[in-house]
Amino acid sequence: MEKGIFAGLKVLDCASFIAAPAAATVLSDFGADVVKIEPPGAGDPYRNLPNIPGYPGSEHNYAWLLEARNKKSIALDLAKPEAQAVLYKLVEEADVFITNMPPPVRAKLGITYDHLAHLNDRLIYASFTGYGEKGEEANKPGFDSNAYWARSGLMDLVRADTDTTPARSVAGMGDHPCAMAFYGAIVTALYQREKTGKGSHVASNLMANGVWAASVLAQAKLCGAKFAERRPRERALNAVANHYQCKDGRWLILSLLSEEKQFPTLARCLGREDLITDPRFATKADRHARSVELIKIFDETFATRDLAEWRKILDGNGLVFGIVGILDDIPNDKQMLDNEVLVPFENDTMLTISSPIWIDGAKKVQPRKPPGVGEHSDEILRGAGYDEAAIKQLKSSGAVG
Repeated sequence: MEKGIFAGLKVLDCASFIAAPAAATVLSDFGADVVKIEPPGAGDPYRNLPNIPGYPGSEHNYAWLLEARNKKSIALDLAKPEAQAVLYKLVEEADVFITNMPPPVRAKLGITYDHLAHLNDRLIYASFTGYGEKGEEANKPGFDSNAYWARSGLMDLVRADTDTTPARSVAGMGDHPCAMAFYGAIVTALYQREKTGKGSHVASNLMANGVWAASVLAQAKLCGAKFAERRPRERALNAVANHYQCKDGRWLILSLLSEEKQFPTLARCLGREDLITDPRFATKADRHARSVELIKIFDETFATRDLAEWRKILDGNGLVFGIVGILDDIPNDKQMLDNEVLVPFENDTMLTISSPIWIDGAKKVQPRKPPGVGEHSDEILRGAGYDEAAIKQLKSSGAVG
């Protein structure tokens, strides 16, 4: 079995919904030993996500498969002092403790930085919040739909035009980029520990990551820039950086940044060589000034062939474009499969989505199916030095499930 670059790294995942646990998942992809701490009984509430109205129905718990792969589970009722004592014992040998519980809950359960740091001076305490750890909103719960997507301006910015309603996010679309930032914070702290021998408190939050995602335009605002209205697709300012619908209803998006060089090639691909010599579109400035006319021509032309045909034609002539993908494309996307973006679970043909980083010479572990609630409680307790009598007592008290 591949051990991975983080083999031997002990991580306690005391978090839920989605960014913080997903950062632990990335560590596990590279071999870290991740223990999921969840309450006895129903376990982490995130296990129930696919049952929420509006989510896709499936015989598989796809949310848990994605976020909890490779992990072990211990069920602890941290409201009980006996369970807190177990956690503290685990912390003594841990390298990383991850949580995104609201600060008041951390205080109630005895898992603040001050509670844990003195137990292990090499511990990386990784804290994820909705709105940061200072200020009047420090204790405010946040989800990526509100703290990342809405608060940052992204929800307003990506609407089709100023006359349409703000755009809704999809599940986890902010959480997963946030997980990568949080992972980066943890790894940076581990690097610092290599130099100093000391652990530290690291933090990230949804709001900060949202503004970072919107930062080109946010920085423009900070610089006092003047903004033009967001125009509908049919009135875009540049026809060769716009999206078009094909005969079969699928869409593609042109991204011709070298417009002066590539416009003649595009015209030939479209079977419209007349556009090359058309005085209305002779120069880049002309094409931009008459973008609405050119978009209408492109709309009519792209509507004559299916996406697969246009894809072959445009790819064959070296033009830069992208398909507007749909979920139905993903399972058989050869480029994703060839690049191990999609990888099978261990001893299964079911695919999952790999974390989006690769390091030469440090192969990732093959994904293992996620644990049941408390599936590894006994194993973890034994590893922490508890004998069978002590384990039985902890279970009878309800501190451990």
